[in-house]
Amino acid sequence: MALNLTNRSQNAVNEAHTIAKKNGNPELMPSHILYALFKDEEEIIRMASQQLGLKTSNITSELKKINDLLPRVSGGSEPSSSPFLASYLESVEKLRKEFQDEFISVEHFLIAAPICKQQSVSNLFQKFNLDTDTLQKTILSIRGNNKVTDQTPENKLGVLDKYARDLTKLAEENKLDPVIGRDTEVRRVIQILSRRTKNNPILIGEPGVGKTAIAEGLAQRIIRGDVPETLKNRRLLSLDISAMVAGAKFRGEFEERLKAVLKAVQDASGNIILFIDEIHTMVKAGGGEGSMDAGNMLKPALARGELRCIGATTLDEYRIIEKDTALERRFQPVMVNPPSVEDTVTILRGLKERYEIHHGIRIKDNALLAAATLSDRYIPDRFLPDKAIDLIDEASSRLKIQLDSVPEKIDTIDRKISQYKIELVALSKETDYQALGRKADIENQLKEMEAESKKLREKWQMAKGSVNEINTLKKEIEQARVKMEEFERRADYARASEIKFGEMPKLQQRLRDLTQNSSGEGENKNDEKSVYLKEEVDAEDIATVVSTWTGIPVNKLFSAERQRLLKLEDELRDSVVGQDHALRAVANAIRLTRSGLKDPNKPMGSFLFLGPTGVGKTETAKALAKSLFDSDKAMIRIDMSEYMEQHSVSRLIGAPPGYVGFEEGGQLTEAVRRKPYSVILFDEIEKAHPKVLNVLLQMLDDGRLTDGQGRTISFQNCIVIMTSNIGAHRILEAPADQRNSEQLKRAVMEELLTHMRPELLNRIDETVIFNALHEDVIEKIVKIQIAKLSQRLFAQQHMQLEVAPELVTHIAKEGWDINFGARPLKRALQEFVEVPLSMDLLDNKFAEGDTIIASQNANHTVTFNKK
Repeated sequence: MALNLTNRSQNAVNEAHTIAKKNGNPELMPSHILYALFKDEEEIIRMASQQLGLKTSNITSELKKINDLLPRVSGGSEPSSSPFLASYLESVEKLRKEFQDEFISVEHFLIAAPICKQQSVSNLFQKFNLDTDTLQKTILSIRGNNKVTDQTPENKLGVLDKYARDLTKLAEENKLDPVIGRDTEVRRVIQILSRRTKNNPILIGEPGVGKTAIAEGLAQRIIRGDVPETLKNRRLLSLDISAMVAGAKFRGEFEERLKAVLKAVQDASGNIILFIDEIHTMVKAGGGEGSMDAGNMLKPALARGELRCIGATTLDEYRIIEKDTALERRFQPVMVNPPSVEDTVTILRGLKERYEIHHGIRIKDNALLAAATLSDRYIPDRFLPDKAIDLIDEASSRLKIQLDSVPEKIDTIDRKISQYKIELVALSKETDYQALGRKADIENQLKEMEAESKKLREKWQMAKGSVNEINTLKKEIEQARVKMEEFERRADYARASEIKFGEMPKLQQRLRDLTQNSSGEGENKNDEKSVYLKEEVDAEDIATVVSTWTGIPVNKLFSAERQRLLKLEDELRDSVVGQDHALRAVANAIRLTRSGLKDPNKPMGSFLFLGPTGVGKTETAKALAKSLFDSDKAMIRIDMSEYMEQHSVSRLIGAPPGYVGFEEGGQLTEAVRRKPYSVILFDEIEKAHPKVLNVLLQMLDDGRLTDGQGRTISFQNCIVIMTSNIGAHRILEAPADQRNSEQLKRAVMEELLTHMRPELLNRIDETVIFNALHEDVIEKIVKIQIAKLSQRLFAQQHMQLEVAPELVTHIAKEGWDINFGARPLKRALQEFVEVPLSMDLLDNKFAEGDTIIASQNANHTVTFNKK
């Protein structure tokens, strides 16, 4: 009998023949075909098994046992068709005609299995409570009204389940996070979806602002019935374009899948709304030589209103769609802007409970506030609310890991116990009196420590049990709430009220009692518990995560910074002396920024340091970097003498597209992008070409620059310092009583205006004039240099250095030159201390731990002696 089989059915019959021949079975049986179908897990069999609550692997193993018990012959002859198979195929053909299909498909073989004449097969299906009627109803619920009209119907079967995620179903099962706010955007989306034609909104916004959340919010509204009649009882499916492209090996396979999806949506008569995230991937998707891409295939359905589609993409990637104007006009844009810090806090409060249940911890409200404010201030290259949510998630994850780990106090005791046990084993072989005494001491200490460890572990386990119990109760309350909402949707108000007024109040009261007991009554209990467990995420935890991400020391973000800022001049004075007025001006500008009174869109501070060489301009920049960012390496130094040519501006911000070095980025923009918290030092600014200085105008005014690749680089967390020697001769010639006078400042500024444009000077926060160094401060500088030398000596040789006062005075006298500032002092220190000391160190005159005294004798010869 000639049968019209689909490709999959034909493959199954061929494989069954191969199995029978391999097993040595003389006849081809229905069990061979069914084993081939179940072994390969055909899509419709897998979907039917899921609906019926069966495991295909169980049926597969039973069918293999049936085949193993069939008669075998040797000789390798081709198996013939059995009478059982002929009867089975007749039943399959009969089903095809009943279904009005043109080809025999996999489901026909499955439905005919319970009435198969092969007794072992029919008994197997009876064992699993599978009869023909049950299988037929299940298959029809999966197939719907579709007919088998070609040889590849399996490719079109369950395409929506295969390539789409049902957001409305997830919302019904309470598997989506709550969506807070975005009411304006959701209403706009509903309004566009309710149009007759071109009813396709596209959500456009930066990554992380909540575009996908708007689609999820719409799904939740559909489930609640909080939508117009045109959208009630609709399904919102999220289509995965990449999944459709994946595995499409042959030409036309992707188009076939997409056509099947479109047909399934159209057959639903408007009951399905598609959501395509990253919709720009649709353009050119599947497009190859001689084939159409997904965008072109969707255009007719989008224009006619047969397909309602919500797209989502970023501002940059929307340009890809804009290039295809025919596709763009079929979508109505909905702009999604980042929420404000206040709105982000509201969003975090709505999500708080979900993260508490997931991580099994509590999140304090100050943590939510810190996440919103700190992420907005210190993570400029990402967008709210995504970055704030990530902070909460990571801080909660970090605390959860700590909860599951042994507390530090217990771990320390356990390590000491292990060390003592190792020592006991070593001492057990010794017989002298001292060893026996030591052994007795260790045994006594071991008993005490083991008892303490046991006691602490019991307390820790009790505290941990309390936390776990609270978390379990929260999950029970969440499950009860989901059930209550489900009963309300079904209009079963009796069951809903039982949960709302009976079950939930009891659970909530238990949770309140447990939380109060967990919190303790008084500070002592709280202090004792904190030794074992910390179960609340607070602002400090959020700051720690921010510190990990950005490299800003955690103590800079809270109260410690305030104290440090108040004493900033003193800290800078440890490195720079003789410039008190300059340090005060810098400190005041920094305090103004950090107090929040300055425009947050500008750099933290911008300064122009003027003065002779060697007076501390660069040293002040290093000291500021160390004070504010805890490292003098947090400084980006740009030597402006390298930018004397007009074309060198491209080195600063990166070459434009099409030029060599375009992908490398600029020296300044790349350095700030990788290290956004730093001091930027433009050394000898007057040597740069005027066109190069034009780039600095935008940086000083708006706190940002656009590099050659179009990326916006933020300078809001940088301190910009420019140094120059303009007017140095006036400062050197000024008498002592006019060092800080307004008259000197005016004279220097007049000379400055002849070299630099007013619009640049006008954007600088403070122009600071550094005085020439005089004899009264030189000795202080020598002492600072000696202290640094002593630190290096201790780090390398573990020795200390002390220099006699008369030698300090001598170095200061020999190394001071008003025209060269403090730089000659380094050479003098090298000549009088470093070089002769290195000779003595190489001669092994001193050993580790020594304190070396450097002094000067009557002949002005420097000698080094051990203290």
